[in-house]
Amino acid sequence: MAPDWTTVIEFENKIAEFFGAPFAVATDSCTHGLELCLRYKEVDILYCPRHTYISVPMLANKLGIELKWRGCGWNGLYSVYPNIYDAAVMWERGSYVNDTFMCLSFQYQKHLSLGRGGMILCPDRESYDQLKKMSYDGRLPCIPWRDQDIDTFGFHYYMTPETAALGLSKLQAAIDTPPRIWTTNDWPDISQFKVFQK
Repeated sequence: MAPDWTTVIEFENKIAEFFGAPFAVATDSCTHGLELCLRYKEVDILYCPRHTYISVPMLANKLGIELKWRGCGWNGLYSVYPNIYDAAVMWERGSYVNDTFMCLSFQYQKHLSLGRGGMILCPDRESYDQLKKMSYDGRLPCIPWRDQDIDTFGFHYYMTPETAALGLSKLQAAIDTPPRIWTTNDWPDISQFKVFQK
């Protein structure tokens, strides 16, 4: 049987259970997950460590918000705004921080390597429903969009059922395997790149 949108929901539920989160929203990347959270919370500033992946500070330019660099080191996750975390390299059972939004990555170098993909761990049903619609062109899954009265501006940031099926097939091996421990030394000081000097 071919994967469908119920496959995505099953994968979301399994990831939420592993991390100990109430809900999880599948996305096509961690960066887009962060973007959706920043839009959902309507923030006006993004806090970014100097040592991380370059797509994170670029969100400030994309969203037209202020970028503030932080020099501090971090381990597993860091906050880009109060209660919004980049947890791209986090892989630890029960590590969800209560009442927050934590964005995970399944990019090819990450512990659960799917080539591409991400997940937003979120605190309640309301935020799940809204972020789910925002990730999926404003629509709810499992219902043809023509049969919905779309009430939310959305983005084409959803995870495909095929990616979710791959995630489910590789999940147990990821759970059974110790993850790589990333440090801030794995990234250069990106604040010095020319693009951020403009």
